[in-house]
Amino acid sequence: MKLDATRLYLVSPARIQAGALADLVAELVAAGVDIIQLREKEMEAGDLIRVGEPIRDACRTAGVPFLVNDRPDVALALEADGVHLGQNDLSAAVARRILGAKIVGTSTHEIEEIDDAMEERPDYIAVGPVYETPTKPGRAPVGRELVAYAARHATVPWFAIGGIDEKTLPEVMAAGARRAVVVRAITEAADPVTAAARLRHALD
Repeated sequence: MKLDATRLYLVSPARIQAGALADLVAELVAAGVDIIQLREKEMEAGDLIRVGEPIRDACRTAGVPFLVNDRPDVALALEADGVHLGQNDLSAAVARRILGAKIVGTSTHEIEEIDDAMEERPDYIAVGPVYETPTKPGRAPVGRELVAYAARHATVPWFAIGGIDEKTLPEVMAAGARRAVVVRAITEAADPVTAAARLRHALD
């Protein structure tokens, strides 16, 4: 799947409120999720590989990219489709040396970081957090102004991220977003498949 065609990007731990992520991948993809990233900030590499393997396999079967958060080495070991990097992680250039032609995405939190990313040319960027979110403690929300800047200046596919749910999505789209990264609106939903379908419907 080309990133240009994607809309809904799920970032998730290996286990969500409704159960094991691997067991739900097929339904989530059928509901409209285009990309899945495994994010387990506290896990060591061995545990990441162990919990990541069934998610990777489910993503392959469903035909969507499977990415790993922060760790190009784990992405390589897992034969994942790529990695997502924060500003304090390895650079996109170094990640490409590790992963070759696989997907490399980066987080951006301010205008200068978006501009720098356009020079580094990752495969995509995430812009945010648009709203305050407990998944990024201590990180001030960037607001919709940065989303609008990305809409005008980003030359790679980009996703709005941070506090995005069914309620806030229309505001983010009004600022220019056409793709969104979602975490809690799906992972903490009692019915994550329905939540994903409703978000995808709004994006479409």
